[in-house]
Amino acid sequence: MCYKPNITLASSSPRRKALLEEIGLKFDIYPADINEDIRQGESPLEHTLRLAEEKAKAAAKKVKSGWIIGADTIVFIDNRILGKPSDINEAREMLNLLSGRCHKVVTAFCLLSASTGEIVKKAVESSVKIKNLTDKEIEDYLKTGESLDKAGAYAVQGIGSFMIENIEGSYTNVVGLPMEELKDALKETVNTSF
Repeated sequence: MCYKPNITLASSSPRRKALLEEIGLKFDIYPADINEDIRQGESPLEHTLRLAEEKAKAAAKKVKSGWIIGADTIVFIDNRILGKPSDINEAREMLNLLSGRCHKVVTAFCLLSASTGEIVKKAVESSVKIKNLTDKEIEDYLKTGESLDKAGAYAVQGIGSFMIENIEGSYTNVVGLPMEELKDALKETVNTSF
């Protein structure tokens, strides 16, 4: 009989849930509610690594056993981190900023053993080119409501896929979890197979 470790995803993201289900991983979900504000002088990589770890630790306090997966995704351009927009006006501003340009997407994950405190963290970066968006395309997209709970105000795997011109690097990283790197970390750390 194959041992299946107890794994908890510290996220309510349906995209992360779907990515983990696609590789056949069995897991529970315990969303972590933490302050996601950017700290002064924090780089995009530092920001995502810190938040991924904080999310895993917040869930571990409640779960108390097994392995926790915490993750955080941000979009950045012009040395500016774009998290989830606070409202439709900020979403519009983000989409106008990204239109016709390349930007970076960073997702960090943290594997945390709730019982031993062992931590494995990694951040992965991808480049995304957005096509030149017309005002009408932006307004029509904003009407879908999809942009409001997504870093950078778009979903690469959703309706927002129409605006993607090119991706360099991991596609799943842009969705919300760099699956190749996470699978490797799970195999090495948690001793699970897929």
